[in-house]
Amino acid sequence: VFGLSSVAQVVLGRGDFGQHLSINLGFGIGVTLGIHAAGGISGAHLNAAITITHCILGNLPWRKLPAYLIGQFLGSFTAAATVFGLYYDALYDYTKGNFTVTGPTATASIFSTYPAPYVSLLGAFFTEFTATAMLLLGILVIHDEKNNGALKGTQALLTGILVLGIGLGMGLNTGYAINPSRDLPPRVFTAIAGWGMDVFTAGDHWWWVPLTAPILGSLAGVLIHKLFIDIHNQPIPKSGNEKGQTVVETS
Repeated sequence: VFGLSSVAQVVLGRGDFGQHLSINLGFGIGVTLGIHAAGGISGAHLNAAITITHCILGNLPWRKLPAYLIGQFLGSFTAAATVFGLYYDALYDYTKGNFTVTGPTATASIFSTYPAPYVSLLGAFFTEFTATAMLLLGILVIHDEKNNGALKGTQALLTGILVLGIGLGMGLNTGYAINPSRDLPPRVFTAIAGWGMDVFTAGDHWWWVPLTAPILGSLAGVLIHKLFIDIHNQPIPKSGNEKGQTVVETS
């Protein structure tokens, strides 16, 4: 809701009610609050690519995958419907009732990502792959207690800042979907709500890229962290608490 509504305000406000930074901040705040809301319940699986990666690595049973994906889909779909209702009057005024995917009054990009006209499909795929690899690498570093992990209680905020950073630096080409759960459900909603099947054919049938590239990028981020950081971590020392033994804490 925070992310999509920030896009809606920038687009429908014609730049008078926010800029690109507003969108980056909106998604960063949304991620932070989402982690606080669901962290203790489910580990805050807000991203299908991360959920699938955890299943592949054996950190999450495959039998739980459908429930997680359904929850993510319903949450994102409901968010799109909420923002649509919130800004329906502004949408109608901006488009004169003609909801389009491309053109001077295109509004489909409020809900889902679309590549910039100059970006090739390969370039767009690489952008999403790289951005998601950085997302996973950042998340793993933030939670790496064997290294210089984040202070307890700050992980949600730092993850939100991480998403903000990705948007600031890697959002130009594709709008940084970096999450199948963030992109597909709103796309389905827009197809139903008046934009039609153009949402699946625009950008040289771009819709499948935000589904596949983030999953591969997520796995790449895990591999990079494992090869270049995790295997070089020092084991966590056991605190000596025997009589006469000095307790040494090592960061």
